[in-house]
Amino acid sequence: MANFSENAHWRDSARVTRFFMIDSAASFPLLIFLIHIRWWTFICALFATLFFSLIARFGFTVPVFFRWFRLTLAGPRKIAVPPWKT
Repeated sequence: MANFSENAHWRDSARVTRFFMIDSAASFPLLIFLIHIRWWTFICALFATLFFSLIARFGFTVPVFFRWFRLTLAGPRKIAVPPWKT
């Protein structure tokens, strides 16, 4: 409790955790690279880190990005009647 800040508030608990500028979602591929040090795991970790940094740059989190991607694939038209009832 020695490092407790008087400016800290409960609303700060919703902030995204970061390691310097890298989002915390990129920590899992980096952990896999540290456990299994090979060139292909380094490249996968690098691409994952770049991907997470890119979507964070546009203001997306990982679940929000996948919802947006699913919406983009599905298109604007939603069918309310199942195909077997037409």
